[in-house]
Amino acid sequence: MESWLFLLAILVVAWLGKNQSLQIATVVVLLIKLIPNTSKLLTTIGQKGINWGVTLITVAILIPIATGQIGFRDLWHAFKSPVGWIAVACGVLVSVLSFHGVGLLSATPEITVALVFGTIMGVVLLKGIAAGPIIAAGITYCIIQVLHLSLQ
Repeated sequence: MESWLFLLAILVVAWLGKNQSLQIATVVVLLIKLIPNTSKLLTTIGQKGINWGVTLITVAILIPIATGQIGFRDLWHAFKSPVGWIAVACGVLVSVLSFHGVGLLSATPEITVALVFGTIMGVVLLKGIAAGPIIAAGITYCIIQVLHLSLQ
């Protein structure tokens, strides 16, 4: 019963914050929960959903290349400017943070609830996008390492 109330609370917060992505995601999860015997499906989505989502985002990012909107010439121009080099460095940084974030979430699943809560707050209160829980976990990992904090 607690999970239903938690999800409904998230739905209300998403509605109040006018965040359509979070509303849709919450409704989808609630609908899946309504279907009998879907615990295995929920577990599978929970375990593999992040990879599916990253794949879907990657597909969306590659579409401009597929349509010819972006080509080698654009890549070359990116390397000619400081902004392009900063973008490359940030891409590398985010991928490394994401790697450590996934590891942290695997090692300490209880941190997930805090990251989800922080993400919801950022989405609803600050008009953010719920695309960063893995990166947030990576940043959390880095801070834990720098401060030599225990994961327990």
